[in-house]
This record gives sequence, C-alpha cells and structure tokens, in this order.
Amino acid sequence: MQQQVSGFSKFSKAEKINWLITNYFNGNTQAKTLLESYWNADRKLQQLHDEFIENTISNFYMPFGVAPNFLINGKNYTLPMTIEESSVVAAASNAAKFWSTRGGFKTSVLSTTKIGHVHFMFEGDQNTLQSYFENIKPQLLEATKPLTKNMEKRGGGILDLNLIDCTSKMKHYYHLEATFETKDAMGANFINSCLEQIATTFEALSQNSPELHEHEPKVVMSILSNYVPNCVVRAEVTCKIEELTLEGHFTGAEFAEKFIQAVRIAEVEPYRAVTHNKGIMNGVDAVVIATGNDFRAVEAGVHAYAAKNGQYTSLSHAKIENDTFTFWMDLPLALGTVGGLTGLHPMVKIALELLGKPSAKELMEIVAVAGLAQNFAALRSLTTTGIQKGHMKMHLLNILNQIGATDTEKEDLILHFKTNSVSHRAVVEALKNLRD
Repeated sequence: MQQQVSGFSKFSKAEKINWLITNYFNGNTQAKTLLESYWNADRKLQQLHDEFIENTISNFYMPFGVAPNFLINGKNYTLPMTIEESSVVAAASNAAKFWSTRGGFKTSVLSTTKIGHVHFMFEGDQNTLQSYFENIKPQLLEATKPLTKNMEKRGGGILDLNLIDCTSKMKHYYHLEATFETKDAMGANFINSCLEQIATTFEALSQNSPELHEHEPKVVMSILSNYVPNCVVRAEVTCKIEELTLEGHFTGAEFAEKFIQAVRIAEVEPYRAVTHNKGIMNGVDAVVIATGNDFRAVEAGVHAYAAKNGQYTSLSHAKIENDTFTFWMDLPLALGTVGGLTGLHPMVKIALELLGKPSAKELMEIVAVAGLAQNFAALRSLTTTGIQKGHMKMHLLNILNQIGATDTEKEDLILHFKTNSVSHRAVVEALKNLRD
C-alpha cells in the first residue's frame, strides 16, 4: 500500500513528479521523461496551464481539428472541434458539405433563461411562509444589487425570484428559485454569488421573525442548476425528398422513410436513444471543449432534458410533410463567450476568433448545428452502408500506430485498405504479409 502524503499541493512540480515516480512507478525514469516531454517550451504558457487546476504535473493533449463548409443561417463557418474519437470531424464535415447545397442549417434561440436555487428546510405553515416571502422579496433582491450592477448594464441580471413548495418530494423541503439572464457569460460564478447573497439575507431576516412563529428556515445550500430547459436553441435542416437521393443506395423517398424510422426507434427505445444522443454529443462536446466551455455541465443538462417527460428519448426528430423532409433538434445549452477559460486559454481564443467572435446566442446555434450534423451523418451511415465501414477507415491509423507500423508501411497499408475491409485482425495480418 502506498504511503499517505501531507502538503502535496505545496510541492514543486518536479517534487510532485519525483514522489509519483518513487511511489507508483518503481523509480522508472521513463515515466518522468514522458511527463516532462509534454510540458510546453514556453514557460509563461506552461505556467498558465499549471494554474488552471491544482497539482498540475503535465499536459494532456487532445487533437484540435476543424470542420469546414457549415452554412448556418446563410453564413459560412468552419467549426473548431477538440475530440479524440476518430471519424467525428470527418462525419461532421461530410454532413456540412451535404447540407451546404440544400439550404444549409437554420437555427433560432428559443430562450436564454438560467436557473439557480436556495434550498432550505422549514417546519412551519406553508401559507405563512409564502406571505412572509412576498414581504421580504424586495429586500432579498436589493441585497444582490452590488453583484448584479455590472451584469444589468449588459442587459442581464436576476429576472425573478419565487418560493417553491417541494414538500411533496421531501418533508419540510422548499427552495427559492431565481431566474437569470447572463448575456455572453455562462454565468456560473455570477449566479452562485447572487444565490449565496440571497441565502445570507434570507436567514438574517428570518431570525426571530414574529411572522414565522419561531420556525426559522434552515438553508441547506445555494447553487445554480445545470438543467436549463428554458435556455434552448433549435437547429434544423429541410429539403425536398428527391434531394435526398443517394446514388447506388436509395431513392430520396426510400432514404427519408428509413431515416425517419431510425429516428422514431430512438424516440421510443431508451437503449437506442442513449447511443443516438451520444452521437449528437460527439459534435456538441467537440465544439464546447474547443471554445472553453463546460462540457460536463452541458452533458448533464442535455441528458436531463432528454428525459424530461419521464422516459429517456431522442433529442432529434424528423418528419415528411408535402414532399419535404425536415430534421430538427431542440437543445438546452448554457454557454459563454466571455469569462472563464475564454479569456485565458490561447487555443480557446483561436477557436472563438475562427468562429467570428460569436455572442453566447450565436455559439448556442453553432454548437447545436454541430450536434445535428453529427447525428445526420451517423444515421445516414447506419441506414445505408453501416456505421463500421466509415468508422474503421478512420480508425485505421490508430491501429497502425498501435502495432508499430513505419511511415512507409502506413502508406502501403492505407492504399491496401482503400479496397479492403478494416478490422484489427485484418490490419495485423496485412502488416505481417507486407513484412514477409
């Protein structure tokens, strides 16, 4: 068993690595060399990365790619995508090119409201609490003015504050629900600061309040919610059915019917819906990460939204009306283009500049389109050639690197597998035959 360590966070980076090498790698200096090889040669840039989190010992690189030809609301974009999964960027690019000649993607932001709560327990009468809350509500909001002043100048702030009775879910449980507009900031720190101030004021005002008959509210916690069902963007594509014709596969009508059946299966079958939505998030997360936003918050909120009606279901939908095919998706997204890493991480700055320095609303639209494009590409493969043909072609280089192929061998085998099916076993055998 490894020894416990005290004061680890105060060690220098070199001391942290030496401790790890001694305790976990049996003194193997190769691990130390590898960790140090991922340090940035620019000391100032490396220090910036070191200070993003605690106990940094190295950097973990992920590919930063781009997907061109996205026509969104009549404007051309090249999307930055940070992801390790092979075929995602290629699939997004293919879908973008496909729809660029069919009118492109159309988007609209349906709403941008975010939510936070002060969770508390109260054992007194609910009607008395409601009346008391209405009386002190102006004071609760007034207490946040020093925090909201700058946000209000930008058109944001606290939109409303309400008392919610949650005693049907848990005995004595209530919360104060605040709604926010945070403009181009994701706003997590702003929202949490406002909520904590509301909680502090609420408790202070409630102490020994005669209206509550000695039943003081007891605050449990104050925190924003990453479930944002009122911060939603819609993305869609539409074209005449005949424009969907895939030469060598289906007529437009045949393809549209099969595509809609595939979507419908994801709407009614949770086992399929999870994988279906994971494909959407391949595109969403890649752009969210590239632009310095919190993909864990996005994932949590999106999947809660997919289950909002009591069963987990597809985020995307498709239909045919009057010989017109429509494929669309509503997605809850709380994103920011100012604050957080957006002003610190050099690659995030590049990504946002590549996108034309979008507002938070515009970034919502771009991210939703990336998800819809990814979903379209996946469903087109699934309902025509199958998902593995294209995926394994993109995975070929990973396999070749794993089995130690040289650059010359890679060139020969890439050519070989242009006309042969890719599998790990097939690649290993082909390399062996090449060397023999």
